[in-house]
Amino acid sequence: MRWHASERPDETIRSYADLVAWARAAGVASDRSARHFLSRAKEHTADADLALTRAISLREAIYRIFLALMNDTPAQRTDLDELNGAISRLTGGVRLVQTREEFAWEWRVDDDALDSFLWPIALSAVELLLSEDRRWVGQCADDRGCGWLFLDTSKNHSRRWCDMNDCGNRAKQRRLHERRQRTA
Repeated sequence: MRWHASERPDETIRSYADLVAWARAAGVASDRSARHFLSRAKEHTADADLALTRAISLREAIYRIFLALMNDTPAQRTDLDELNGAISRLTGGVRLVQTREEFAWEWRVDDDALDSFLWPIALSAVELLLSEDRRWVGQCADDRGCGWLFLDTSKNHSRRWCDMNDCGNRAKQRRLHERRQRTA
């Protein structure tokens, strides 16, 4: 979603194909699995529509949970239920395995579930919420309403924008322009 915190947010995931393209770009679906998901979606359009609805609902629930955290207010029960629903679909197939170097979680997921790539996202959100790093989640300070959330890993935790080359650069240019206008 672009301009999430503005008066006119712009949804960028309008179809299941858009969702799969995003999943590939985000690294939660490989090219091979993306082709598999898209092929199955053609055969199971209702499941693909449901996966799209779940993805957007999950994204919005996670967004609101982190906004509540940042504003030191309780998260809404419906948002927690949404996130827990995604986690419960994942955790039914979890088990501990040993690799050569360490122990790790292994997730047995339904590879044919058209929303299975959402589960690691839900798990990642939960892991962040449970960690001390949750206090370093910030929201882009762009005054036009970018609204993107980010994890501030800067040394002094003073990051203000989602991307210095995008929103941050525009803000710096705007301040420079305003300074020049005042001195002109």
